[in-house]
Amino acid sequence: MNRVWVAGGTVVDGTGAPGRPADLLIEGDRIVRVAEPGGPAPEDTQTVDASGLVVAPGFIDVMSHSISTLLRDGLSVGKVMQGVTTEIMGEGWTPAPAIPGEAHGFPVHGLPGGDESWAERSRGWARFGDWLRAQEEVGASVNFGSFVGGATVRQYARGHAEGRSSPAELAEMRRVVREAMEDGAYGLATALIYPPGSFADTDELVALCAEVAAAQGIYVTHMRSEGEAILDGLEEALAISGRSGARLHLYHLKAAGQPAWPKMAQVIARVNAERAAGRDIHADLYLYTAGGTGLSSVTPPWASEGRGRVARLRDPAERARIRQAMLAPDGSWEALGHLAGPTGVFPVGLRHPDHQAYIGRSLAEVAAARGQDWIDTALDLLDAEEDRVGSLYHLMSEANIERQLREPWVMLGSDAAGYDPEDRWDGGVGGHPRAFGNFARLLAVYVRERGLLSLEEAVHRMTGLPAEHLRLTGRGELREGHFADVVTFDPHTVRDRATYAQPEQLSEGVRDVWVNGVRVLREGQHTRARPGRRLYAPGARTPGALTLGDVAAP
Repeated sequence: MNRVWVAGGTVVDGTGAPGRPADLLIEGDRIVRVAEPGGPAPEDTQTVDASGLVVAPGFIDVMSHSISTLLRDGLSVGKVMQGVTTEIMGEGWTPAPAIPGEAHGFPVHGLPGGDESWAERSRGWARFGDWLRAQEEVGASVNFGSFVGGATVRQYARGHAEGRSSPAELAEMRRVVREAMEDGAYGLATALIYPPGSFADTDELVALCAEVAAAQGIYVTHMRSEGEAILDGLEEALAISGRSGARLHLYHLKAAGQPAWPKMAQVIARVNAERAAGRDIHADLYLYTAGGTGLSSVTPPWASEGRGRVARLRDPAERARIRQAMLAPDGSWEALGHLAGPTGVFPVGLRHPDHQAYIGRSLAEVAAARGQDWIDTALDLLDAEEDRVGSLYHLMSEANIERQLREPWVMLGSDAAGYDPEDRWDGGVGGHPRAFGNFARLLAVYVRERGLLSLEEAVHRMTGLPAEHLRLTGRGELREGHFADVVTFDPHTVRDRATYAQPEQLSEGVRDVWVNGVRVLREGQHTRARPGRRLYAPGARTPGALTLGDVAAP
């Protein structure tokens, strides 16, 4: 059995308690001893000198998009280099259960590695758990779990159709959610600005979340508005949670667009009032003032009904209708182009040969170079690029990021996939620095440089807090009997290197990472080990789901 003695470091245990000198004994997949410092190494152990380093629990990414990248190779290099040992996926879309009539389960995330064999394989995933079982077969360097995607649930019963669901359709959706919870899903995850998930009304989501609540799960949401109607978006989320009984989590907490910035104080006050009344409400955030999503978000959601956006762009009458909706948004959808303005939208995921000169330039600059209005430029790019153009939207304020971080119920989520920038299989360009820097940035900028949080509190936000919230049994704290998800890092040198201009720069300063007692990062180098495990939510009925008895010290 593998036995490792991590000696000489400062243990920051994930609870928020002050760091203290201590030595750690890892045996197999568990922490079996947290000892006073300076004692002799136990017999038959490998000693790892952690002098000058912090020894902490592995970091937990509660909002990961590693669905396809984990299936490709399981390594999640960009996340592991930051100290991440657990990734929780599922915002909006999941590749299972398979949607009748769809080509495959990866229309949003792309086929893993571009491998067409995944198309046929994913069409056979009748239940949510079939996807995660496939991930177990591939293996992973990190632990992994997921919510079930709200858009996937709706598509399963209704495809891309707008409108109110019939009782039969709603019953089918409830069955899909119920089975996903049995398979270990952490709850239902919606992304209510993107079609077809945005077509679901409040009553439909309440009904689905009743199944979530019955399995002790969480309703997690990208709210219907994070802009000027953010307070309305929050009230809907509170209503869905309150009426269904599901716990509530707010994805990537932010006020998007300058008119919404002052409203963050009201959002926080409202959440704190509900928490004071006993509601279980949490949120995550990424530490950047730009968001990242498709350029298609500048168009109204109805333009994509039936997956027909490109066809509509090529129909003169339909294109004119889309253009008018973008020119004068009616408030019924989150018009990100107007929120950011053309100077704040950067189409970075351009693949067409004629568009390479535009990378790194704002939509306003691209439009000027083409002699067009920004709306016409956006529509032309979407047409030529077949609707898939990853873009940065500069929407948020740094003051609000700091305000949000001060709240004890806020944790970190990258809103990004983990992958190796040296192994890009898709020929992709651009990206968002949050994929490579979010966790290291908390330690470098908000702890060391600005002193906004203590080191202990920052570690708690990335470990103990999300573990408690998600009920990740035996994880999130350095405690005897817990699983050995362990990170060592230099608090003086840990830093994010990724920027908007160069987003695929790996972080520095994390030296070692163990996942379930196996070293996946050794002195800053990925070992390519894949000891990660599938994690199950408390309501799972699947054989192999962990119980409290499973975390007793061996």
